[in-house]
Amino acid sequence: MTLQLSVAQLNFTVGDMQGNAHKIIQAARQAHARGARLLVTPELSLCGYAAEDLFLRPSFIQACAQSLDLVRSSLADLPGMHVVVGHPSGDDQRTRSVSVQQRFNMASVLCEGEVVASYAKRELPNYQVFDERRYFKPGHDTCVFDVAGVKVGLLICEDAWFEQPARETQAAGADLLVVMNASPFHQGKPGEREAAMRERCVSTGLPLVYAHLVGGQDEVVFEGRSFALQPNGDIAGRARSFEEDAFEVICAASAQGLTLQATTQPLPDALSDVWHALVLGVRDYIGKNTFPSVLLGLSGGIDSAVVLAIAVDALGPERVRAVMMPSPYTADISLTDARDMAQRIRVRYDELSIVPMFENFLSTLQSDFAGKPLDATEENIQARIRGTLLMALSNKHGGMVLTTGNKSEMATGYCTLYGDMAGGFAVIKDVAKTLVYQLAHWRNANDPFGQGLDVIPERIITRPPSAELRPDQTDQDSLPPYEVLDAILARYMEQDQSPDQIEAAGYRRADVDQVIRLIRINEYKRRQSPLGVRITHRAFGKDWRYPITSLFRA
Repeated sequence: MTLQLSVAQLNFTVGDMQGNAHKIIQAARQAHARGARLLVTPELSLCGYAAEDLFLRPSFIQACAQSLDLVRSSLADLPGMHVVVGHPSGDDQRTRSVSVQQRFNMASVLCEGEVVASYAKRELPNYQVFDERRYFKPGHDTCVFDVAGVKVGLLICEDAWFEQPARETQAAGADLLVVMNASPFHQGKPGEREAAMRERCVSTGLPLVYAHLVGGQDEVVFEGRSFALQPNGDIAGRARSFEEDAFEVICAASAQGLTLQATTQPLPDALSDVWHALVLGVRDYIGKNTFPSVLLGLSGGIDSAVVLAIAVDALGPERVRAVMMPSPYTADISLTDARDMAQRIRVRYDELSIVPMFENFLSTLQSDFAGKPLDATEENIQARIRGTLLMALSNKHGGMVLTTGNKSEMATGYCTLYGDMAGGFAVIKDVAKTLVYQLAHWRNANDPFGQGLDVIPERIITRPPSAELRPDQTDQDSLPPYEVLDAILARYMEQDQSPDQIEAAGYRRADVDQVIRLIRINEYKRRQSPLGVRITHRAFGKDWRYPITSLFRA
């Protein structure tokens, strides 16, 4: 008894049912030609994940049904080929006063023009970025079907994180567990997945194939890295990371039961994962929304340098433009370093001085500002002039503005509404400042273009960070050291620790109170910021839903 199966680790686009269907059809035909008799696609592959409130539109569900029928009929001529397709199904049943939810997160098994089995997801996640209980009703049944003598038991994503669905599937006669997934990336998540699936194998004694999505969808990224586990939980194979792959698995009977054979791609290091998640997030957000190019303000500082490098890795230098906008407080070395990096990375580079415009603003406001000292007002005017210039270039030429603020700045409000926050995509909004430095060093040590030099000039990395909006300014004039700030941020925002717990961990109470206060009072800014790539288990956005108006104090 031998079964060759293929995982279609593909990059689907939300709402492109026809395009997604043709990807599945092509993958099935290619897999069949290679000898496979089972093709497994990721969760909700037909419509893309996650379609959010599109699931509430009957026309969306109908379009999915039509595309499922297209896949079914188009593959009717492949003898013995089973194709597992993820899709939504059903609709609301409405009365005058209540809507009874009858939609399911489904998988259909297609073979020779027929739907031979179907399965509705049982465990619906409703935490972090997930809202599946808003859209779907849980299923209750198991699904086991026969392919070439192998009894294949089907689960969808969250089902496999719980013991009962796997146990019941085993009891229904499964020889092999196949799990369809759309599980967003964050730091450490790939290892968590393999560990959880290893528990399922050990508890059931069954081998397992994990079919995962790849690609970016708004702020979330799926890293692929589908895998196969032996009945004892040992790794049998692993697909590529952050790219499409046809992951082939051979299931063969042995004296120990059904065992799996597949190729195993090496595991990247943690910084590589973050970098490639950011690159894929940018590439797919720009590509799937059909923007021709991007532009950003290049300041000579570390944040804009890292964003520029990510953009070039994602899109190529010909689709990236850097604009330096010096103010009266811009240091000469900032200009030198910005020019140096733009030359190294081979992008179009322009300099637009904001000095005349800044002077005009101050002249216009002179009488109104008379007798008042210089403060953040004048700093914000400079940032807003820059934002206006970038948005004007975007409007005229069609490129999207990438913002360059990091998570530490977004948390504490060290950013300007309608200034450096103005743009379409906030690339590193979930990357803490200390991680920005680590990524800069990683990128300099890992040059995919073989240029033989550091892409980010060393002085950009080693200089004290500064917004350069007043004389001799540094970030630490207003904020605790980033090592302290980021640690407090992680404990409070990502781990939900109280101020007392953070202080007990060795941090000064004054620093703890300052950071928490800044997080609280700057919620209104974050609500107006662009979305950006999520790389932690709790990012500002869907993961963080705090009221702006609130008198609660931790």
